[in-house]
Formats: sequence, structure tokens, C-alpha cells
Amino acid sequence: MSNLRRTWAVALKELRQMRRDRISMLMIVMIPVIDLLLFGYAINFNPRNLETAVVDQAMTATSRAAVMDMNATGIIDVRRVADSPQQLVDMLRRGEVSVGIAIPPDYDRRLADGRPAVQVMVDGTDTVVQAAANQLAQLPLEGLNGARATPEPAQIQVVSFYNPERRSAVSIVPGLIGIILTMTMMMFTAMAAVRERERGNMELLIATPLSRSALMVGKVLPYAVIGLVQTTLILALGFWFFDVPLRGSLLDVYIAALLLIFANLSMGLLISTHTRTQFQAIQVAMLVFLPSILISGFMFPFAGMPDVVQWGAEVLPMTQFLRLIRGVMLRGASIWELWPSVLVLCGFTVVTMTAAILRFRKRLD
Repeated sequence: MSNLRRTWAVALKELRQMRRDRISMLMIVMIPVIDLLLFGYAINFNPRNLETAVVDQAMTATSRAAVMDMNATGIIDVRRVADSPQQLVDMLRRGEVSVGIAIPPDYDRRLADGRPAVQVMVDGTDTVVQAAANQLAQLPLEGLNGARATPEPAQIQVVSFYNPERRSAVSIVPGLIGIILTMTMMMFTAMAAVRERERGNMELLIATPLSRSALMVGKVLPYAVIGLVQTTLILALGFWFFDVPLRGSLLDVYIAALLLIFANLSMGLLISTHTRTQFQAIQVAMLVFLPSILISGFMFPFAGMPDVVQWGAEVLPMTQFLRLIRGVMLRGASIWELWPSVLVLCGFTVVTMTAAILRFRKRLD
């Protein structure tokens, strides 16, 4: 009985201590709520409304009906019109669309002869998009007499760009750069200021003639070098073991990696200024890291998520980095052709770093 009372006393002490730790209490509630909402509401294995551009060189009633039929499936969402098939390819390379539909001038004759009458160009850097576009190949098209043509032989030809072999490693390895950088950079800096307090080094930093800005920037620079080393290691291993191509400039790859590194470092510093122990810093960092994996488009199709979730995912650095790294490495695009993602990452870094500097105080209380 004596041991039971002591055990109960220790359990009560832990409960009281946990109740005083507001961050731990928040994690107990938020993690299951976020997981439930993400897996139950946001994540959908069937991508819908893929951004699509069309070039209709036939301009007939039947060709327009074919585009309307494909758009009615809900798999694609025709948002843009191109002037030529080459313009479709350029849109795919820049990541402006995921699917391009090309209808040749002799569409009606091809359809009557039983030849492929429509070409669907797919961004092969996302294997899930390829699988979704393949469903369009089973769609029967309407001929001149109003009858539906049989899908055998296929009237719709799906062509995969940038990953014709449909190897999953081609799309996964570039994304792994972002996952590893997000996890390590955020973890390292999330514990930076907290570790100084716990080890008693904060007094020395307070005594130094450094401004808050210089101190915070000085703490992130070594980790930026570490991030570049990690990027180089992943690129080398991906090339040697998985034959992942590098179609763009290596310099652009490092620029994209640096943008993600500084975005994650600034977020980690902001977390560090709001926590008091390293354990709390890790908890909050994991709360940010979880959505970066699930709703950025790395594991699950981005196009299958509800609009509200997509709007929130646009703020995540990982979402923008995936567009940059896949565009540069796999599609051969220039970093400046993907300037919207560059602007978002730069803006995210400036905002979070400014908030971290303003939040940080060179004092112990």
C-alpha cells in the first residue's frame, strides 16, 4: 500500500507538471485533431481538377465536344488555351499546367479511321498525375454521326513527359531533398536559443556587443552550409543509385535549396523564441513538419485536396520548393521561370526572420 501511494503521488505530480506546460497540453490536443483533419478531409488519393491547357487545331463541333467530355470527368480542369502544341510543352516545362490536350487539324478523319485523335501530354514528374490522366484514355469520343467511338484502339493517346518510364524514384528523390532539409534545418534552429539558455551560455551572448539581428543571422549561417552539404549528398546518391536526371542547371538547384534552407532556418528560430525547453521546441517543430509532408504534394496528390487546404499549403515552404526542384531537375526549367515560388519563399523568410528577431530578447527573463 505504501508503494501504491508513492506511485500515485508521482503520477499526480506528472499530471500537474503536464498541466502547467501549455505547449505540451496544446500538442496533446492538436496532433490528433490535425491528423484527423488531414487524413480524413484533406488527403485524397484520386487527384481531381488537374490544371489543363488545350490547343484545338481542328476547331470543329466534335473536337469541342471531346474537350467538354474530358473536362466533365472532373479529372482535368481546362483553364488555359494554347496556340500550338509547342506552347503546351512550354507550359508543362514551367509548371503552369499539369496536363496538355492537343487536338490535330484532322481530328474528325483520325476519329473515323480509328486512329489516335487526341494527344494528352502529362507532366511525368508526378506519377499520381500520370495515373489520373490514363483514365482519360478510356473515354469514348463522339464521331461525326454523333455515335460514340469505341475506346479500342484508344482514341486518346497519353504521352508522359520528363519521366516516360514512370519511375517513382524520379519524383521522390528531388522531394526528399526538401523533406530532409525541412526536418533537419527546423530542428537544429528550433533548439538554438533554447539550448543556449539550458547550457548557461545566454549570459555570454548577452555580454557580447552584437545586435539581435547579427546574433540571429550568425546562428543560422553554419546550418546553411550544413544544408548545402546535405543537398549535395542526396543529389550524388540519387544520381548513382537511382539514376535521377538533372536536366536543369546545378546552380539553380542550389539556389532553390538555399531558399528552402533559409525559410526553414527562420521558422526554426521563430519557434525557438517561443519555447523554453528543447523538448517543447521539438514538439512545435514536429507540428509544423507534419503538414509539410502531408499536404505539400510530396506524398499525396496536391490536386486532390480541397481548395481551402490548397490555399493553406501554398504558404508552406515545402510546397514551393517541390515546384522549384522538380521544375529545375526534371523538367529543365530555369529558376527564374518559376519566379512565383521564388517570391513566396523569399517573402516567407523575410517575414519569419523579422518576427524571430523582434521576438528575441538579449536577456534571461
